[in-house]
Amino acid sequence: MSILSVFNPSSPGQPNKVLTHHDDIAATLAEHGVHFARQPADVRIRPGTPDDQVLDAWREPLDQLLTANGFSAVSLLNQEGAVESQIDLRDEHVHSSDELFAVISGRAQVALRLGEFVFTVVCEKGDVLYVPAQTRRWIDLGDSPFCLAARLFRDQQGVQAQFTGDLAAREFLGMDEL
Repeated sequence: MSILSVFNPSSPGQPNKVLTHHDDIAATLAEHGVHFARQPADVRIRPGTPDDQVLDAWREPLDQLLTANGFSAVSLLNQEGAVESQIDLRDEHVHSSDELFAVISGRAQVALRLGEFVFTVVCEKGDVLYVPAQTRRWIDLGDSPFCLAARLFRDQQGVQAQFTGDLAAREFLGMDEL
């Protein structure tokens, strides 16, 4: 189930609002320029599958998303189990490009600083989150990551995260704590 939690930065351990109805989540995020939609695909592929196999199996939905949104760069978030060497996605960062975060399998929590609040969205298979460029964000995969997501950007330069150095992201409830 997709879940939107809205936090006041002064109380990162207690959400002000929690929504679970897809239309309510989409409407709330749309007020802040973020689009949330469902694009279920009939592809069954699990996290941990080699990237080239993922891209082959998910080619049709991927091409549709790239074409429909004018994106050209793809980065896969493909993790089953904890990986110590990976850059910590919970570090707050921005991208110079708009990002489309599409969950292929599993789940992830994407946190966004929008105005005076932090919005965390637990996304599951079929969820597509469109995040504007320069939006401060971080991603939590939980203690036992199981996530396969395509991250689409306008260009290859947009793929590179620029970290803000703000450590407050770690104070907010993660996916396993909600």
